[in-house]
Amino acid sequence: MITTNYRVTGMTCGHCEASVREEVNAVAGVGSVEASASAGTLTVTSAAELDQNQVIAAVREAGYTAEPQPSDPRTA
Repeated sequence: MITTNYRVTGMTCGHCEASVREEVNAVAGVGSVEASASAGTLTVTSAAELDQNQVIAAVREAGYTAEPQPSDPRTA
């Protein structure tokens, strides 16, 4: 599994998290999505590499902005 982390700006509550999860889950190839309003993060797992622009567009569709975060070499 491939895990990609994003910084999401604008989420403030559980409803925000649910909106982001719903939109990102609709991206082809997404296996699971975890969104945290308190941390401002999004974690997406997939079996194959995803087009990050599609994930970012899905977050934008939910009303927020996202940018990929570099991997932490300690967890790779």
